[in-house]
Amino acid sequence: MSETDLEIARLLLSLEDEYPPLHDVYFHKAMEAGDILAVLVGRGDVARMLSYGGKITKILSQKTGKRIRILEHNSDERKFLEDLFAPSSIITINRIWLPDGTTETRVILKKEQKRPQISSKAAKEIAKRIHDITLRIEFAR
Repeated sequence: MSETDLEIARLLLSLEDEYPPLHDVYFHKAMEAGDILAVLVGRGDVARMLSYGGKITKILSQKTGKRIRILEHNSDERKFLEDLFAPSSIITINRIWLPDGTTETRVILKKEQKRPQISSKAAKEIAKRIHDITLRIEFAR
């Protein structure tokens, strides 16, 4: 376990008495990318982590000084990308085969007035490290 994993595990354990749903959350690992901390939890545990009006993620954010993304461990590619870019809406996801034999995953997000919750650079790094996906992020016109 990395130092970040231990820090997040300790924080979650300290919050269990105040937030009982955390007793059932399976924490896999945490990963930093820029100002984002991606927390990977077990299948179905994302809702538990986001309960209490987001207070749990707010506390984690305050304690770590990073913005928090709660992601499901071993989820399929679409679910992973939806969680990664939430609350932004994904219009489409395409796989692009390049001449050199590699592939990229193109994600087209709905253009919104507000800035996305996660930077393109951080999203690309997290996607590469967790699912080995090379992302191309575009916005609809």
